[in-house]
Amino acid sequence: MNTITSAITIPGFVWAYRLHPGADKPERLPDDTDRATLFGGDGFLWLHLNLVDARVPTFLADVPGLNEAARTALTTHETHAMLTVDEQMLFGTLVDFQHEFGQDTRDIGWLHFALTDRMLITSRLQPLRSLDRGRMLIEKNAARFSRPLDIFELLVVEFQRSMISVVIEMSEELNSIEDFLHGNTSRDERTRLPPIRRTIVRLHRHLRTVLSLMRHAAASDDEEMPLGFEDVAGRLTSRLEAVEHDIYALQERARLLHEEINSKLASEINRHLYILSIMTAFLLPPTLVTGFFGMNTSNLPLSGGTGGTQYAIGFIVASMLLAWWLLKRINIL
Repeated sequence: MNTITSAITIPGFVWAYRLHPGADKPERLPDDTDRATLFGGDGFLWLHLNLVDARVPTFLADVPGLNEAARTALTTHETHAMLTVDEQMLFGTLVDFQHEFGQDTRDIGWLHFALTDRMLITSRLQPLRSLDRGRMLIEKNAARFSRPLDIFELLVVEFQRSMISVVIEMSEELNSIEDFLHGNTSRDERTRLPPIRRTIVRLHRHLRTVLSLMRHAAASDDEEMPLGFEDVAGRLTSRLEAVEHDIYALQERARLLHEEINSKLASEINRHLYILSIMTAFLLPPTLVTGFFGMNTSNLPLSGGTGGTQYAIGFIVASMLLAWWLLKRINIL
């Protein structure tokens, strides 16, 4: 009997690195690495998984060093930030930007992670920008990273840099809207501003949440948090606070632009109503004249001879001039 055998691959495998302190290059592990080699050995492990694979929760069920709360954090599909310090572990969910088909987007994605002193496990549903950049930096210079907490700090720093680039892009878009708004152009910018405002509000909300979670985690008991996390949290909080200030300023700027666009729109509507009123004032006397001459009555002036049309036109012009003089006299024109 012929038996077909195949190597057992890690469910949802995206990449796995084993980093040795002081080594310039990380050791990249294949997707068929056995569990004993994956979670054992020297150095520390960074394992990244794709939650699209439904077998990931089963694979993580007996990972050494993780409790049930950390496993739940790695496999949850919740879309809100979370950061927990427990038993010298750090786990939760962080916000990030999606990265699709070789281009960056402003769509929000979620990074799930669990960190111990021997490993960092991350998971996601969509490709994320900070993860890809962090992986490239580790491949270039692995000597910078001597513990899993260093990779965690790198991922948050890359998210902060992504936030800065998004803030710069939206600032340029607001500059463009301002140029059209204050220039002599009839282009309508109302359709461009609302998507930018929605993006700014979402980013500000998620960033405030991450900052609050980082501060609370840094205030945990020293026995609960991983070694060195308090210093890392302080550095990350300072970085994120600077970006939060920029996003808040951008939000205020977008709000003022929205109010200015509405004010300009109201002024435009008032101007149109003013023109319509002036036209009504000019056309009302001629309408009265034509109505008078068009009545089906007898013995009207000029109805018995020729030349009545010229007189009617003269009355129309005279009535318009009289309306113009009256409007000018009372300072409407």
